[in-house]
Amino acid sequence: MAEQTEVQTNLKKIGTWQRIFFMLIFAVILGLVRILLWAVVLLQVVSSLMTGSANPNVLTLGRTLAAYVYNILLFLTYNSDEMPFPFADWNSHSTPN
Repeated sequence: MAEQTEVQTNLKKIGTWQRIFFMLIFAVILGLVRILLWAVVLLQVVSSLMTGSANPNVLTLGRTLAAYVYNILLFLTYNSDEMPFPFADWNSHSTPN
């Protein structure tokens, strides 16, 4: 009986439902960023074929997008309570090692 009331209390918490809402938003953003990352991969392949080396500007973009994906995944898996961009500064989170 105590477990049932605890579950009911948890279901009534606004913060939990807000987090679930933001998790859905970030899941959609993650899908869009995934498409953008494939574009970065293709640009690097083309750059490598044309010039023999990776484009440094696209390298920076790829690194930044990878860090963004990392921060989204931290939020989605409850490893972080900080919401990534656009609810925080673009460079406010740490990058993966």
